[in-house]
Amino acid sequence: MKAKKVMSLALAAAMIAGMTASTTVNCYAEDESVDKIIIFQSKVEIIDQLEELAETYEDETGIEVEVWGTTGDDYLQQLKTKLANGQGPTVYSLLPGAESETMKNYEADLGDLSFADKIAEGMADVVDDKTVGIPYTMEGFGMVYNKDLVNADEVTDYDSFVKMLQDQKANGINGFGLSQESYFLIGHILNTPFALQDDPEGFIEKLNAGEVKMADTPEFQEFAKFYAAIRDNSYNPLETNYDKECGDFATGKTAAIHQGNWCYSMFADYDIDFDMGLAPLPISGNDKIAVSVPAAWYVNSQASDAEQQAGKDFLEWLYTTESGQDYLMNEFGFLPVVEGIENENLDPISQLVADYAAEGKTISWPMNLWPSGIVDVYLVPVAEQFFTSDMSCEELLAALDDAWAQANEEK
Repeated sequence: MKAKKVMSLALAAAMIAGMTASTTVNCYAEDESVDKIIIFQSKVEIIDQLEELAETYEDETGIEVEVWGTTGDDYLQQLKTKLANGQGPTVYSLLPGAESETMKNYEADLGDLSFADKIAEGMADVVDDKTVGIPYTMEGFGMVYNKDLVNADEVTDYDSFVKMLQDQKANGINGFGLSQESYFLIGHILNTPFALQDDPEGFIEKLNAGEVKMADTPEFQEFAKFYAAIRDNSYNPLETNYDKECGDFATGKTAAIHQGNWCYSMFADYDIDFDMGLAPLPISGNDKIAVSVPAAWYVNSQASDAEQQAGKDFLEWLYTTESGQDYLMNEFGFLPVVEGIENENLDPISQLVADYAAEGKTISWPMNLWPSGIVDVYLVPVAEQFFTSDMSCEELLAALDDAWAQANEEK
């Protein structure tokens, strides 16, 4: 990401904070007409394009769109605060699952949107039998790798993964990169052992109830070995942010990173001279990538009827007009999740996600069912301790189990 983009996000956040501190914006007033809506969402990769979309939407409809961005990992807490204080937004994003379940009192029924019945099966967020979330896109993650440096066909289990790390290290290259942001540090990679359970949702329910432990489960024992191998053979992710993780990969300093198709937009500023691929993280011999809906759009049900309708009108425009679909497919680079929308210009990583999905070689995102906020508040401190100590695999899993229990006690 360019420095100016980071600066613009920071300035935007500061302006929003100042505005919130000095005035109370009552977005719930019962206005009969609405000439502005507010959008708040967590996907930083599309913030510039979303601001451009806002200008296009105003040009075509006369309705102003104010875009709020976020620069940190506390998006959900910011959203909760804004909604509880009656400060908007009109349209916002959430992770379907535990997050959307906890926020259901602020989610309008979107089942009357004209395209609601054309959303791909299982992709819409349904809470209490109501369609409340419209999926952004389909995303997949695993091991994004440099084909000049890594032969993914040879990385199929723990031993071959470690060999890859060690071979790269011997050649002065970082074998596998994580970064310090919460989901890039532990959230995504920890999803895999959950997804490999016979019944991921049932396992999470038992874990919440204290009936099972990660420490006693083979897939998590294997995960801990992978995590330790990364710590012992790669750079410290706590000293690397997302920009640097992607930059080091783009410039050949890192052979592979644990990321998804969303990261391709980060390579626009680089002259990439190699082909890249997407491979499964082979925990317990896993040969699938994780694919699901990363976020969905919601409309604030506590806003006035007129503002709710304005939010729905925005989503109608986004998914049914030529301009809206152009932004979804070409500017955002999203994979289509609504019948009738196509993207013939997918970037290489997104195309691989689509290929894996078409072949049925996918695992789910049970992380969407984890207790809300657990990654940022409870799991990240364990990961940070792990990467700054000689914590053993057994100690790591015990700490994760303790953190999980604490999250359930305090929720």
